[in-house]
Amino acid sequence: MKKKVLCMLLTGMLAVSMLAGCGNSNNNSTADNNGAESSNVESEKESKDTAEEAEDVATGNFDASSAIAVYSREDGSGTRGAFIELFGIEQKDESGEKVDYTTVEATITNSTEVMLQSIAGDTYGIGYVSLGSLNDTVKAVTIDGAEATVDNIKAGTYGSARPFNIATAGDVSEVAQDFINYILSADGQAVIEGAGYIAVSDAAAFESNGAEGKIVVGGSSSVSPVMEKLIEAYKAINTGAEIELQTSDSTTGMTGTADGTLDIGMASRELKSSEVEAGLTGTKIAMDGIAVIVNLENPTEDLAADAVRAIFMGENTEWDAIQ
Repeated sequence: MKKKVLCMLLTGMLAVSMLAGCGNSNNNSTADNNGAESSNVESEKESKDTAEEAEDVATGNFDASSAIAVYSREDGSGTRGAFIELFGIEQKDESGEKVDYTTVEATITNSTEVMLQSIAGDTYGIGYVSLGSLNDTVKAVTIDGAEATVDNIKAGTYGSARPFNIATAGDVSEVAQDFINYILSADGQAVIEGAGYIAVSDAAAFESNGAEGKIVVGGSSSVSPVMEKLIEAYKAINTGAEIELQTSDSTTGMTGTADGTLDIGMASRELKSSEVEAGLTGTKIAMDGIAVIVNLENPTEDLAADAVRAIFMGENTEWDAIQ
């Protein structure tokens, strides 16, 4: 009898345990389902947020009421010198002296590369670069309806153009003269046109004098990219030439040539009268445009030259004032 009671008790306990287990299993299943549903809701929310962000990027969130961030080049830059002259930012004061009226609020960049990087990273930025240095990280606006292109510069419809010059002081070495002859030859000018600039010489094909030695070239960061291509092409013809290229700015290029530090200086502008008086001889090797650039998210497509001047003189300070 005791055994029978004990068996009945054990059977009952086992049944209770099984029921409890089933209950826990059902609870766990419910919790898993709830967790899955919660995960699905979060996933849907994340997908929606991602889609909205993508739509924002596609449509743009440019706030025209935002302040214009002006970027300019450093003092001594030939690109700055040409830009302020072409757009009337350089004006004569009461005493007749030329004054650069670029706004003091402008952020100064010390090279073409830094200018491009700055505008590419600033939605509300505006700056300027050599047309030949323009790339797809920024957008060049048209000026008075004219696009910054080689053809428009040649046709005279895009007026923001300036010369690329090299400078020498007195007699130069045979190898330096050979390199200069190459730059002005049909071969050198083809390199210049291939780099997106405008040829200025109609000299014949190049014939090297075979001179050997070292040439030091330095100056404008705007001229430097095409000079690199010219050096590379020339050295393939005259392997006895060694050429060192130092990139800085136009003024440094001219002073370095005058004091004998450089054999050939580079300037992305006309030589100043003071530089000519110091004994420098300038030679035009190409023509180049100056492109006014904005960030890719900026909807601005065209600016009047007067509007550009007002922006860089600090008179127009918000984008909606010129839209």
